Amino acid sequence: MLDFFLLNLTNLLVFLLALPLIGTFFLLWVPSSNHSLLKSTALNVSCLLYVISLFLWVFFNKSIGSFQFVTKLLWIPFLNLNFSLGVDGISLFFILLTTLLIFLCILISWTSVKKNIKEFLIAFLVMEFFLIGVFSILDLLLFYIFFESILIPMYLIVGVWGSRERKIRAAYFFFLYTLLGSVLMLLSILYIYYQVGTTDYEVLLTFIFSKTEQNFLWFSFFGSFATKVPMVPVHLWLPEAHVEAPTAGSVILAGILLKLGTYGFLRFSFPLFPEASLYFSPMVYLLSVVGIVYTSFTAIRQTDFKRIIAYTSVAHMNLVMVGLFSFNTIGLEGAILQSLSHGFVASALFLIIGIVYERHHTRMVKYYGGIVHTMPLYTSIFLFFTMANIGLPGTGSFVGEFLILAGSFQTNTSATFISATGMIIGGCYSLWLFNRISYGNLKTQYLKDYIDINKREAFIFLPLILGTIVIGLYPNIFLNSMHMSVNMLVEITHIYSL
Repeated sequence: MLDFFLLNLTNLLVFLLALPLIGTFFLLWVPSSNHSLLKSTALNVSCLLYVISLFLWVFFNKSIGSFQFVTKLLWIPFLNLNFSLGVDGISLFFILLTTLLIFLCILISWTSVKKNIKEFLIAFLVMEFFLIGVFSILDLLLFYIFFESILIPMYLIVGVWGSRERKIRAAYFFFLYTLLGSVLMLLSILYIYYQVGTTDYEVLLTFIFSKTEQNFLWFSFFGSFATKVPMVPVHLWLPEAHVEAPTAGSVILAGILLKLGTYGFLRFSFPLFPEASLYFSPMVYLLSVVGIVYTSFTAIRQTDFKRIIAYTSVAHMNLVMVGLFSFNTIGLEGAILQSLSHGFVASALFLIIGIVYERHHTRMVKYYGGIVHTMPLYTSIFLFFTMANIGLPGTGSFVGEFLILAGSFQTNTSATFISATGMIIGGCYSLWLFNRISYGNLKTQYLKDYIDINKREAFIFLPLILGTIVIGLYPNIFLNSMHMSVNMLVEITHIYSL
């Protein structure tokens, strides 16, 4: 009995990766007219995925930094290409965040999506399959395939279920920006394959590229990952995609897809090209601090509710980049923790926007005001996540930002100072937005019916609130799991800094 349990535990990642495809297969056989069965099937599959992903955390060994739950399957043996899966302390929480947010996205869309429901749910389950693959695959070529395949369901979600006439343009923006940024990455992967003879990640870790090779390979990977973060000047697709995407699309875009770039740096750029990562770090610091300040000031002048939060997401993810390129344990752990916190907070803020948009079909800030008088519970949740967004002590963002600034201060004090200034600007536009929406007189000439959040919406907010508080009050339960993996990554880069 114990042997059977341990065998299943070893194959836990395989089950986790296969379940979204099984759910998609079942949805294909459900009639398109049976909306209740379609929704309940997708919801149950996504809930089961989240529960299974929790077992990864429960049985994760915090005392080792190597990959766990490793599974290797033959793919194309004569080309030395295998299908390898595994998680470490860096990828573990990104998988947990993915399974949680997909579950919440299906709940979010319970009443708001009215057309092509079957295809909408299939798109989310297929995206979950690709996302879990991205965070668990230990093969560079397969990582690229999954990394780029995410574009397909997300393109459909924005282009088909978007909210306005500009949705097709926004979908093209999203697809072309992110795809073009990855062309050089594919060529680099082919070069690596012909140099090493395999794209197996664990084998690549033992191979040392020359300084010139590292510089070219790092820069080609940088184009793809920087677009996903996104960094200035390749950030223009994000506000467009956010504004036109449905609420669930914005949630998954801010909560997970923006983390693909930072994860790519952590998983591939740093350990495979450590010397180049150190060499190009001043350039990354410059782009990051420019991105923080520029997008923070840009957010102030926006009039669209969603566009404001979209620019805040760019600022926060550029702050994460400052932490990543500090190349010390404090900064790296702060960057990962801030990524997780941003996944909760940004997702909740886009959900807050989606609630009022579903009721009033407008996102222009000028039409709102005084909703505290008629939607007190909604306003309380809005206030909580506004405070979390500006890094109030006791929330996850505070811990993440503090660790990032503490880590980057050891490496680049100027970048740390400018980044902290950008956070002050962030506090200004966040509080100003909350004040304009919540206080003042009710603008009844524009909006008539004010309905506070219902039980389903309150249930969706609950795990996001709990996650934000737990990270803020007791971050060690997360830091302990990632500490060994981050230390191994720091040791690799420090060898080249001596």
